[in-house]
Amino acid sequence: MDYLTLFYSIYIVLTTLLIIYVANYLFRNGKSFLLSAFKGNESVANSINNLLKMGFYLVNIGYALISIRYNYNLLSNAQLIEALAVKIGTIVLILGAMHFFNMYILYLIGKITRDKEIRKHEAPDTFVL
Repeated sequence: MDYLTLFYSIYIVLTTLLIIYVANYLFRNGKSFLLSAFKGNESVANSINNLLKMGFYLVNIGYALISIRYNYNLLSNAQLIEALAVKIGTIVLILGAMHFFNMYILYLIGKITRDKEIRKHEAPDTFVL
């Protein structure tokens, strides 16, 4: 049995399906967060959401394909499963890190937007003698 070919086949299929699932999940559920960050501007939120999804696909599928090279001899089912776990686990960690990084950036954008809105409605500081 050629474990390396089996490894590549399983890895490509599972990783691609995982990336597509996570991207679609974040796309569906991230819209309300983006609307909040961009003061309810739906066209901006939708544009950012689409760009984030496309970037997510490109970075993660690109990384998954680049990292496919595996330099070990796979001689058993156990080694095959271990290799898949390491490779797919790495992708999952990268997906999580990207998600939290993006959430943090969007939080900062929302905070800046809210701070500007608060300052706009505050009374100006005036001192009259």
